[in-house]
Amino acid sequence: MQLVLNILLAATMVAVVGVLFTGLAGFAKGGEFDRKYGNKLMRLRVGTQALAVSLLLLLLLLRNLDSGG
Repeated sequence: MQLVLNILLAATMVAVVGVLFTGLAGFAKGGEFDRKYGNKLMRLRVGTQALAVSLLLLLLLLRNLDSGG
């Protein structure tokens, strides 16, 4: 279970970085892409960050329970 959560956490963190850099590149370039997708990318980044934090907290909770704490 923890292995699956570790993999999901890593994939989610990669997704956060990908969305972040896509948004930054669109913002730097400006134009139609930024107007059309800038806000959507920001919301997607916040959502993926929330998922990553949730997975991290779940992993910490499971490790704490496994160690008998």
